[in-house]
Amino acid sequence: MSGLPAPRPIAEYESVDRARFLDEIRPLAKPAVLRGLGAGWPAVAAARASDEAAVEHLLGFGPTRDITAIIGAPEIGGRFFYRDDMRALNFARGHAPLGDVLGRLLRDRADPAPHAIAVQSEVLPELLPGFAEANAIDLLPMPAPPRAWIGNTIRVAPHYDLKENIGVVVAGRRRFTLFPPEQMANLYPGPLELTPAGTPISMVDLAAPDLDRYPGFADAMASAETATLEPGDAIYIPFHWWHGVDSLDRFNVFVNYWWNEARGDLGNPYDALIYGLYALRHLPADQRAVWRDVFDRYVFATHGDPVAHLPDHAKGVLGPDPDATLLGRMRATIKQLAARL
Repeated sequence: MSGLPAPRPIAEYESVDRARFLDEIRPLAKPAVLRGLGAGWPAVAAARASDEAAVEHLLGFGPTRDITAIIGAPEIGGRFFYRDDMRALNFARGHAPLGDVLGRLLRDRADPAPHAIAVQSEVLPELLPGFAEANAIDLLPMPAPPRAWIGNTIRVAPHYDLKENIGVVVAGRRRFTLFPPEQMANLYPGPLELTPAGTPISMVDLAAPDLDRYPGFADAMASAETATLEPGDAIYIPFHWWHGVDSLDRFNVFVNYWWNEARGDLGNPYDALIYGLYALRHLPADQRAVWRDVFDRYVFATHGDPVAHLPDHAKGVLGPDPDATLLGRMRATIKQLAARL
């Protein structure tokens, strides 16, 4: 990325325990490298011995089912992205036994131009019973099932998650490039509908950014942070921070934990965004301005409590404790609205 501002190093911490993470690191809402967090994992010890030992460790837990893998042609250079015409993604999905995929990854290490292969977000307690207990962390504020990410030398475009995230490198090295949420415009998000994994990805190629097409990316890089992680290292990625990930070795394994302390029974904010586009974006400018003020008042409470003048029992969904009947009514209304689409 010649000519662009160099990203700052992500803040690093060592010997992190649960109290330090929850009291000191997480409240900053900034990315953090947690060096050596997983150094004592048997999976990391196996990976440090050899790729083959790492595979043996994984398969030793007896996979219970096939996994979903994505595969891209050698021509994509490991970058999972869009086809040139933007009508489809540049990779395919398939199902296979975990052992077959791991064996393919080991064999392909000798191939100078291998296919890009990735196993993504497999829930480990379901796939490999016992792995999570043998390889655990004790930092999270709430339970979160670990997920496995396995592949070769691949590049994942910057994207964001709707949860907080801690990830531990088990095998191979990974380089993370992170951008704060407010840099979204300068990362030039792709389509909302067609995405590799649910949320939009940046259209900018971190390895070869086209500043003529994406000039604002220079400003994004001025806010970027980066780190390269070795086996046993971990990273904390706060909510909605954009992150691009480069797997630097021919065989790599990563385990992550996602969590969100927001109430899951009240719906997904991303769904609200999509419906808001449908219901509001077409309105005349003056009406959109009115609705912006309404949302600011009722949804984001930028002007204080919008129903402070009402007694608690009359505040409805804006009250201190909406009851189950009212929440059920809300969900029924949402379903009715969705049926109109």
